[in-house]
Amino acid sequence: MAERIVFEGELDLEHLNLIKALSAREMYVEELAQIAERDERIVITGADVGAGGKIGEFKEKYPDRFIDTGIAEADQVGVSAGMALNGKIVYLAGFGPFLALRALDQVHTDVAYQNIPVRIVNTHSGLTSGGGPTHYNIMDLAVMRDLPNMTVIAPSDSAQCIKAIRATLEYPGPVCFRIARGAEPAVYTTQDYDYEVGKAITALDGTDLTIIATGSLVALSISAANGLAKEGISVRVIDMHTIKPLDTDLVLKAAKETGAIVTTEEANVLGGLGAAVAEYLGETYPIPVVRHGVNDEFGRSGKAPLVLDAYGINADGIAAKAKQAIAMKK
Repeated sequence: MAERIVFEGELDLEHLNLIKALSAREMYVEELAQIAERDERIVITGADVGAGGKIGEFKEKYPDRFIDTGIAEADQVGVSAGMALNGKIVYLAGFGPFLALRALDQVHTDVAYQNIPVRIVNTHSGLTSGGGPTHYNIMDLAVMRDLPNMTVIAPSDSAQCIKAIRATLEYPGPVCFRIARGAEPAVYTTQDYDYEVGKAITALDGTDLTIIATGSLVALSISAANGLAKEGISVRVIDMHTIKPLDTDLVLKAAKETGAIVTTEEANVLGGLGAAVAEYLGETYPIPVVRHGVNDEFGRSGKAPLVLDAYGINADGIAAKAKQAIAMKK
């Protein structure tokens, strides 16, 4: 609830560096290294993801449990699937667009179809990787969500990423984790909260509107809600860390209690979180649903703050969508 939020004022991109933050990209590997000490099933595969940081430490400590396939993501998925079929729990470390798109055939057939415990860790997701249009991972939510048997998780911060890793350790089927390139602001002041796959978290309560956010945009949604509160608008913020399976119970509760919803994601609005929420409510409890994200475009090259601003992916952009949704209420 609201008391867990780590910041109370409005948050803009210039302030992100002022908040103590840790990189989920590093922390999940550190967590796996600790789990690997007691569980010999843990294996990491990489597609030339570099030898530095926590990946390098894992490789040095467990040389027989780190497989580097080179820049060949399709091979990486095939190798990972083979090991999973032989009792291993395999984590694929790779850059988001290449695992989600270049290796999609193998993910579809070798992993999802066989429903095996392969964990795809899509780092550098969203619009902050710095690689330009070919390297921005903004279609993955739609792609991965469409695969039968695939669970799709986008943690809101690095500490929640660790909770997700632990919660899915014995998960029987495939899981796709979506995390950013660098550090994200910590959303919760304490980690003493329950985390369950498929069960969203009400990060902030409100009565006039609900913002359903995922991943990096949970922090910005809280910032937008705090700004709207100064205008007398009471906003509920839901941390939808699991896009599939969607927490339809909490979505329906929010729809009935607030009467309008904004979804926000650092991804294409087609097929992702916004589509999932709109599809569900369209068949069960039709109310205004306004989607916020990338509107069917490729990414643009530039520094992350400027790129995000160009798409309106900031607190002001979320607030504008919130006012649009409220105006649509009957």
